[in-house]
Amino acid sequence: MGALKRYSPEVRERAIRMVVDHRGEYPSQWAAIQSVASKLGMTAETLRHWVRRAEIDTGTRVGITTDAKARLRELELENEELKRANEILKAASVF
Repeated sequence: MGALKRYSPEVRERAIRMVVDHRGEYPSQWAAIQSVASKLGMTAETLRHWVRRAEIDTGTRVGITTDAKARLRELELENEELKRANEILKAASVF
């Protein structure tokens, strides 16, 4: 298995834009993704994931947006913290 490679936000945006701009030149979105990915030296699966995420974030595909996922995670963490605080207060009230 290869090492995890990080790409800058600029590279991600450019790659997604290339897929969108050149989609009409290929028989399918997957073919466009494969072509662009090979030109940029990344796996097609990485680019496919980025394209799907961009489609969700722009509302062209159904799913939970990146912002909504981040907010949900924040609320989950806050809920865990409040539960811990509540347990501490319950334990302290016994004395």
